[in-house]
Amino acid sequence: MTVPYLRVPASRYETPTWVDLTDADVRARLTPAAVRSLVPLVTAWGLSVEQIGALLGGVAASTWHSWKTSPPAELPVDRLTRVSLLLGIYSALHNLFAGELADEWVTLANTNPLFDGRAPLEVLITGGIPAMVEVRALLDARRGGL
Repeated sequence: MTVPYLRVPASRYETPTWVDLTDADVRARLTPAAVRSLVPLVTAWGLSVEQIGALLGGVAASTWHSWKTSPPAELPVDRLTRVSLLLGIYSALHNLFAGELADEWVTLANTNPLFDGRAPLEVLITGGIPAMVEVRALLDARRGGL
């Protein structure tokens, strides 16, 4: 049996099937892995509980602590989107930079006009999903040599 959201395109010219995040079963399947994969990111970036809560769109400290031992049954679309973007940023940074810089980059002041001298982490927190999309696009472009 082929599961549509696990199908890999036959070529780079074929459009992949989108994951249906409106389906509660799909969100329930993705949620445990999403929450588990955030823990190493939080540790690597040295995030406080308040910072990860803000990045996730207002998750309370007590909620974050409980998620580490017992993930929720399903995250809403907004939170899954945020997790996906954060993990994409984390992955792109580790492809672009060697060593400690890959994890320190989010906390360093940045002269790119996108950041206006601020640390990317500040922009990610204050800008929410639109900022996460922009930062991810910037890093993906740099990975592609643009």
